[in-house]
Amino acid sequence: MAACTVFFVGKPGAGKGTQADLLSRASGWPVVSTSGGLRALVAEGGAAGRKLEETMDAGLLTPYWLATYVYLKSLLSVPEDGGVIFDGTVRTLPEAKAVRDSVTWLERPFHIFNLKVSDDEARARIELRREKEGRKDDAAIEKRLEEYYANTEQAIEFYRSAEILIELDGERTPEAIASDVRRTLGLV
Repeated sequence: MAACTVFFVGKPGAGKGTQADLLSRASGWPVVSTSGGLRALVAEGGAAGRKLEETMDAGLLTPYWLATYVYLKSLLSVPEDGGVIFDGTVRTLPEAKAVRDSVTWLERPFHIFNLKVSDDEARARIELRREKEGRKDDAAIEKRLEEYYANTEQAIEFYRSAEILIELDGERTPEAIASDVRRTLGLV
């Protein structure tokens, strides 16, 4: 399936990055991580980089316009006939609308997968990831969950009500979830 645009959404620790990586290996499509793009801005330094780093380290969401800029910059660089996977791109309602509007305007086929996990499962996974990778923002899991309920849940509900959301049980094995994703995309 050429020119497909795939999004993984869900709570912190839901497995978005894992599924994006597994799909990339199966399809050959690149993974674009909004947090990776934001971390690149932090690495550039300056006042904006410092402010962004403080925001991310506190477990807060970055301004929707900045996340949307990172997303659009990536999307517009994808070849017209190329597939792409976005990991953790949609975290606020304005971002959700920008995603829908941009792929619709570009006439790109797209799929949005919501990886559903309980708060306890998210906490356990984040703690394990923090121990392995040492990500600073993982130390603020409770704040990240608050941000999810205050913002991201609205974005997911927007997709659900538009009937463009594919719900997956994110507490199964990564391989079982990846199999469902590939089947939905016709990659089996």
